[in-house]
Amino acid sequence: MKTSYDLTLNIRRYDPYQNRTWVQTYQLEAGRIMRFVDLFRKINDEQDATLAWGSSCEHGQCGSCSVRINGKPMLACELLVENAVNEFGSTTFFIEPLPVASVVRDLVIDTDQAYARIDQVKPYIISPRQPAADGEAHQISPEELDRYVDATRCINCFCCSAACIASHDTFLGPNAMLAAIVRVMDPREDEKQQRLETIYSENGVYRCHSSQACSFVCPKEIDVAHFMALAKQGAITSS
Repeated sequence: MKTSYDLTLNIRRYDPYQNRTWVQTYQLEAGRIMRFVDLFRKINDEQDATLAWGSSCEHGQCGSCSVRINGKPMLACELLVENAVNEFGSTTFFIEPLPVASVVRDLVIDTDQAYARIDQVKPYIISPRQPAADGEAHQISPEELDRYVDATRCINCFCCSAACIASHDTFLGPNAMLAAIVRVMDPREDEKQQRLETIYSENGVYRCHSSQACSFVCPKEIDVAHFMALAKQGAITSS
Protein backbone atom coordinates (compact mmCIF):
# COMPACT_ATOMS: atom_id res chain seq x y z
CA MET A 1 0.00 0.00 0.00
CA LYS A 2 1.31 3.42 -0.97
CA THR A 3 1.71 5.53 2.16
CA SER A 4 2.53 8.93 0.65
CA TYR A 5 2.20 10.84 -2.60
CA ASP A 6 4.16 13.57 -4.33
CA LEU A 7 1.49 16.13 -5.13
CA THR A 8 1.26 19.22 -7.29
CA LEU A 9 -1.32 21.77 -6.19
CA ASN A 10 -2.09 24.55 -8.65
CA ILE A 11 -4.02 27.06 -6.56
CA ARG A 12 -5.82 30.10 -7.89
CA ARG A 13 -4.67 33.08 -5.83
CA TYR A 14 -6.19 36.53 -5.47
CA ASP A 15 -4.63 39.58 -3.82
CA PRO A 16 -7.34 42.19 -3.10
CA TYR A 17 -4.80 44.93 -2.41
CA GLN A 18 -3.25 44.65 -5.86
CA ASN A 19 -6.45 43.33 -7.49
CA ARG A 20 -4.31 40.59 -8.99
CA THR A 21 -5.21 36.98 -9.82
CA TRP A 22 -2.73 34.24 -10.64
CA VAL A 23 -2.18 30.50 -10.31
CA GLN A 24 0.56 29.42 -7.94
CA THR A 25 2.07 25.94 -7.93
CA TYR A 26 3.06 24.10 -4.76
CA GLN A 27 4.92 20.78 -4.65
CA LEU A 28 4.58 18.71 -1.50
CA GLU A 29 4.74 15.18 -0.17
CA ALA A 30 1.62 14.11 1.68
CA GLY A 31 0.44 11.03 3.52
CA ARG A 32 -2.42 9.09 1.97
CA ILE A 33 -4.94 9.94 4.71
CA MET A 34 -4.14 13.63 4.92
CA ARG A 35 -7.09 15.86 4.09
CA PHE A 36 -6.87 18.79 1.73
CA VAL A 37 -7.25 21.20 4.66
CA ASP A 38 -4.12 19.50 6.04
CA LEU A 39 -2.36 20.20 2.75
CA PHE A 40 -3.30 23.88 2.92
CA ARG A 41 -2.02 24.03 6.49
CA LYS A 42 1.18 22.27 5.46
CA ILE A 43 1.71 24.90 2.77
CA ASN A 44 1.14 27.66 5.34
CA ASP A 45 3.59 26.09 7.78
CA GLU A 46 6.34 25.08 5.36
CA GLN A 47 6.12 27.11 2.14
CA ASP A 48 3.79 30.10 2.07
CA ALA A 49 2.15 31.68 5.08
CA THR A 50 0.17 34.06 2.84
CA LEU A 51 -2.12 31.41 1.29
CA ALA A 52 -5.65 32.13 2.53
CA TRP A 53 -8.32 29.46 2.81
CA GLY A 54 -11.42 28.89 4.91
CA SER A 55 -12.23 26.32 7.57
CA SER A 56 -13.98 26.03 10.90
CA CYS A 57 -15.25 22.68 12.19
CA GLU A 58 -13.18 20.49 9.81
CA HIS A 59 -15.72 17.72 10.40
CA GLY A 60 -17.93 18.21 7.35
CA GLN A 61 -20.63 20.12 9.22
CA CYS A 62 -20.06 23.85 8.58
CA GLY A 63 -19.28 24.04 4.85
CA SER A 64 -16.71 26.81 5.24
CA CYS A 65 -13.89 24.86 3.56
CA SER A 66 -15.72 24.33 0.26
CA VAL A 67 -13.50 24.72 -2.81
CA ARG A 68 -13.50 23.51 -6.38
CA ILE A 69 -10.94 20.77 -7.03
CA ASN A 70 -10.31 19.82 -10.66
CA GLY A 71 -13.65 21.43 -11.44
CA LYS A 72 -15.69 19.60 -8.79
CA PRO A 73 -17.06 21.45 -5.72
CA MET A 74 -15.97 19.56 -2.59
CA LEU A 75 -15.34 19.94 1.13
CA ALA A 76 -11.58 20.19 1.66
CA CYS A 77 -11.94 18.73 5.16
CA GLU A 78 -13.50 15.52 3.86
CA LEU A 79 -11.32 14.81 0.83
CA LEU A 80 -8.41 12.50 1.61
CA VAL A 81 -5.31 12.53 -0.57
CA GLU A 82 -5.63 8.86 -1.52
CA ASN A 83 -9.31 9.26 -2.40
CA ALA A 84 -8.54 12.32 -4.52
CA VAL A 85 -5.79 10.49 -6.42
CA ASN A 86 -8.17 7.59 -7.08
CA GLU A 87 -11.12 9.77 -8.04
CA PHE A 88 -9.24 12.02 -10.45
CA GLY A 89 -6.54 9.56 -11.53
CA SER A 90 -3.87 12.17 -10.95
CA THR A 91 -1.53 13.63 -8.34
CA THR A 92 -1.96 17.11 -9.81
CA PHE A 93 -4.88 19.19 -8.62
CA PHE A 94 -6.22 22.57 -9.69
CA ILE A 95 -7.90 24.27 -6.72
CA GLU A 96 -10.02 27.42 -6.90
CA PRO A 97 -12.71 29.17 -4.85
CA LEU A 98 -16.39 28.46 -5.41
CA PRO A 99 -17.90 30.78 -8.06
CA VAL A 100 -20.98 31.63 -5.99
CA ALA A 101 -19.79 34.93 -4.50
CA SER A 102 -17.00 37.46 -4.75
CA VAL A 103 -13.54 36.29 -3.74
CA VAL A 104 -12.18 37.96 -0.61
CA ARG A 105 -8.69 36.47 -0.89
CA ASP A 106 -7.33 33.33 -2.53
CA LEU A 107 -9.77 30.49 -1.69
CA VAL A 108 -11.96 32.58 0.63
CA ILE A 109 -15.27 33.90 -0.71
CA ASP A 110 -17.68 36.50 0.69
CA THR A 111 -20.03 34.22 2.63
CA ASP A 112 -22.36 37.11 3.53
CA GLN A 113 -22.97 37.58 -0.19
CA ALA A 114 -23.52 33.86 -0.70
CA TYR A 115 -25.92 33.62 2.25
CA ALA A 116 -27.98 36.54 0.98
CA ARG A 117 -29.79 34.08 -1.30
CA ILE A 118 -30.55 31.82 1.65
CA ASP A 119 -31.83 34.77 3.68
CA GLN A 120 -34.36 35.57 0.96
CA VAL A 121 -36.22 32.29 1.56
CA LYS A 122 -36.38 32.75 5.37
CA PRO A 123 -34.93 29.34 6.33
CA TYR A 124 -36.70 29.22 9.69
CA ILE A 125 -40.22 28.70 10.98
CA ILE A 126 -42.12 31.96 10.47
CA SER A 127 -45.42 31.03 12.08
CA PRO A 128 -45.22 27.96 14.36
CA ARG A 129 -48.29 25.76 14.45
CA GLN A 130 -49.89 26.12 17.86
CA PRO A 131 -49.57 23.18 20.26
CA ALA A 132 -52.63 21.25 21.41
CA ALA A 133 -54.89 22.78 24.05
CA ASP A 134 -53.55 20.40 26.67
CA GLY A 135 -50.09 21.97 26.28
CA GLU A 136 -48.47 19.01 24.60
CA ALA A 137 -45.75 20.01 22.11
CA HIS A 138 -46.60 19.61 18.45
CA GLN A 139 -45.39 16.22 17.32
CA ILE A 140 -44.33 15.01 13.89
CA SER A 141 -45.24 11.50 12.88
CA PRO A 142 -42.52 9.21 11.46
CA GLU A 143 -44.37 9.26 8.13
CA GLU A 144 -44.34 13.06 7.95
CA LEU A 145 -40.68 13.21 8.97
CA ASP A 146 -39.62 10.63 6.38
CA ARG A 147 -40.82 12.92 3.58
CA TYR A 148 -38.20 15.57 4.18
CA VAL A 149 -35.70 14.54 6.86
CA ASP A 150 -32.88 14.01 4.34
CA ALA A 151 -33.15 17.63 3.23
CA THR A 152 -32.57 18.86 6.79
CA ARG A 153 -28.98 17.60 6.61
CA CYS A 154 -28.00 20.46 4.27
CA ILE A 155 -25.06 22.45 5.69
CA ASN A 156 -25.16 25.23 3.08
CA CYS A 157 -21.68 24.49 1.79
CA PHE A 158 -22.79 25.88 -1.62
CA CYS A 159 -21.28 22.94 -3.50
CA CYS A 160 -24.63 22.37 -5.20
CA SER A 161 -24.89 26.03 -6.21
CA ALA A 162 -21.36 25.94 -7.62
CA ALA A 163 -22.21 22.88 -9.72
CA CYS A 164 -25.60 24.19 -10.86
CA ILE A 165 -25.74 24.98 -14.58
CA ALA A 166 -28.49 27.58 -14.16
CA SER A 167 -27.45 31.21 -14.10
CA HIS A 168 -26.56 32.56 -10.65
CA ASP A 169 -28.04 35.89 -11.74
CA THR A 170 -31.54 34.48 -12.29
CA PHE A 171 -31.76 31.49 -9.90
CA LEU A 172 -31.68 31.62 -6.10
CA GLY A 173 -29.86 28.30 -6.16
CA PRO A 174 -30.57 24.69 -5.18
CA ASN A 175 -29.66 25.06 -1.50
CA ALA A 176 -31.88 28.13 -1.13
CA MET A 177 -34.74 26.25 -2.80
CA LEU A 178 -34.09 23.27 -0.53
CA ALA A 179 -34.30 25.49 2.56
CA ALA A 180 -37.68 26.81 1.41
CA ILE A 181 -38.98 23.39 0.42
CA VAL A 182 -38.08 21.92 3.81
CA ARG A 183 -40.15 24.54 5.62
CA VAL A 184 -43.13 24.04 3.28
CA MET A 185 -43.00 20.30 3.98
CA ASP A 186 -42.62 20.90 7.74
CA PRO A 187 -46.02 20.35 9.42
CA ARG A 188 -44.94 22.63 12.30
CA GLU A 189 -44.99 25.65 9.95
CA ASP A 190 -48.33 27.39 9.37
CA GLU A 191 -47.02 30.07 6.99
CA LYS A 192 -46.72 28.34 3.61
CA GLN A 193 -47.80 31.05 1.19
CA GLN A 194 -44.70 33.25 1.50
CA ARG A 195 -42.47 30.27 0.80
CA LEU A 196 -44.55 29.02 -2.10
CA GLU A 197 -44.42 32.47 -3.68
CA THR A 198 -40.61 32.40 -3.39
CA ILE A 199 -40.29 28.84 -4.70
CA TYR A 200 -42.45 29.60 -7.74
CA SER A 201 -41.13 33.12 -8.30
CA GLU A 202 -39.18 34.30 -11.33
CA ASN A 203 -35.93 33.29 -9.58
CA GLY A 204 -37.35 30.09 -8.16
CA VAL A 205 -37.53 26.40 -8.89
CA TYR A 206 -38.52 26.67 -12.55
CA ARG A 207 -35.06 28.12 -13.27
CA CYS A 208 -33.69 24.65 -12.43
CA HIS A 209 -32.48 22.82 -15.56
CA SER A 210 -32.86 19.35 -13.96
CA SER A 211 -29.20 18.47 -14.64
CA GLN A 212 -28.99 16.74 -11.22
CA ALA A 213 -25.49 18.17 -10.75
CA CYS A 214 -26.59 19.34 -7.29
CA SER A 215 -27.25 15.77 -6.17
CA PHE A 216 -24.00 14.53 -7.73
CA VAL A 217 -21.75 16.87 -5.75
CA CYS A 218 -23.64 17.12 -2.43
CA PRO A 219 -21.16 16.05 0.29
CA LYS A 220 -24.07 15.06 2.57
CA GLU A 221 -25.46 12.82 -0.20
CA ILE A 222 -28.79 14.64 -0.30
CA ASP A 223 -30.77 14.02 -3.48
CA VAL A 224 -31.37 17.75 -3.98
CA ALA A 225 -32.72 17.17 -7.49
CA HIS A 226 -35.45 14.92 -6.04
CA PHE A 227 -36.79 17.72 -3.85
CA MET A 228 -36.57 20.16 -6.76
CA ALA A 229 -38.63 17.74 -8.85
CA LEU A 230 -41.24 17.41 -6.09
CA ALA A 231 -41.55 21.20 -6.00
CA LYS A 232 -41.99 21.38 -9.77
CA GLN A 233 -44.75 18.77 -9.48
CA GLY A 234 -46.48 20.69 -6.69
CA ALA A 235 -46.00 17.74 -4.35
CA ILE A 236 -44.34 19.43 -1.37
CA THR A 237 -47.22 20.89 0.67
CA SER A 238 -47.65 19.05 3.97
CA SER A 239 -51.06 18.12 5.31
